Amino acid sequence: MIKTLVTGKYGEWLAARYLKKGGYSILKRNYKNPIGEIDIIAMDAETIVFVEVKTRTSDEFGEPVEAIDYKKRKKIINTARLYLRKHGSTPAARFDLVGISLGKSGREIIHLKDIFEL
Repeated sequence: MIKTLVTGKYGEWLAARYLKKGGYSILKRNYKNPIGEIDIIAMDAETIVFVEVKTRTSDEFGEPVEAIDYKKRKKIINTARLYLRKHGSTPAARFDLVGISLGKSGREIIHLKDIFEL
């Protein structure tokens, strides 16, 4: 359990660093409200981006990008809606996934933009 938490936090740190290098401004990390949690909330130019980060140390449980099912997606969307209501909306919003593989062959970061709609 602790190893999983440490791996997840490390993955979120890597994802935030990757996004910053790509020109994103990080607004919030580990945003929580009564509905759920969003790993990273960032700005990409004029677009607010809600980022889910999935980190894997092996492919035993599938690729990181396969980890968001319908239930998880609905929770992320509803959490984002509450965030937007509380903080005011922006011209555009989108949902991205940053998948991080920390395998024996090295580190790989995959960034998928606009994985589902609000």
